[in-house]
Order: sequence, then structure tokens, then C-alpha cells
Amino acid sequence: QVQLIESGGGLVQAGGSLRLSCVASGRTAGSYAMAWFRQAHGTEREFVAAIIRSGGITRYANSVQGRFTISRDNARNTVSLQMNSLKPEDTAIYYCAARSVGFYTNTDLESQYDYWGQGTQVTVST
Repeated sequence: QVQLIESGGGLVQAGGSLRLSCVASGRTAGSYAMAWFRQAHGTEREFVAAIIRSGGITRYANSVQGRFTISRDNARNTVSLQMNSLKPEDTAIYYCAARSVGFYTNTDLESQYDYWGQGTQVTVST
């Protein structure tokens, strides 16, 4: 069992940056592959980025590739999402997720993730 708590959301102008953090408590974060998903108002939750347990391999949605960077610090049980060059279409609630089994298959499917945080709101203004 693991609990996930996100922080770092807020309001930013287009072109700006934000850094989201997700702290895992309970079983150590290093036991899980981790990911970020987001859900904009009136839409389904979508995959943003994922990182393997060791931190050596990452995956990104095409829409954020080159602008967002996922990283992790297993010693601090923390996963981060650095978001640069933000666009209004990045506005959403961002969720941290943990996956206890696998990484390479169905990385972008929320059904593959066992634990979820409560989310943090990111709003990008024009």
C-alpha cells in the first residue's frame, strides 16, 4: 500500500514553468513505476509521463515531449514533473500514479496503475 500526495500546482502564464512533486508514503516509492496523468474539465484522464523504478527510462505523451521532464528521487520517495513552455491546453488537474507491476506494456493506460493521488490543479492563462 502506498499513499501519494501531489503539490506544486498553481496559476501560470503561457510560456511559463511549474514543477509538480509527488511524495509517496507507506511502501517505498522505489518499488513502483510512477507516472503523471492529467484531466482537463469535461475530458477523460490522459497520460502525461512515466518513469521506471530505477529512473533510467522515461516515456512521454507526444503533446508534452520536449517540454516536460519526469524525474524521481527514490531516497526521498519523490517523483517530480518539470513543466516548461506551458500552454493553455496544459490546464488540467494533474495526478500522480504508481504501478506495482511492469512498465513497458500499456504505460499510458490508467488501468495499469494501482495507486493514485488526489491531484493538483494547473491553470495556464493566455
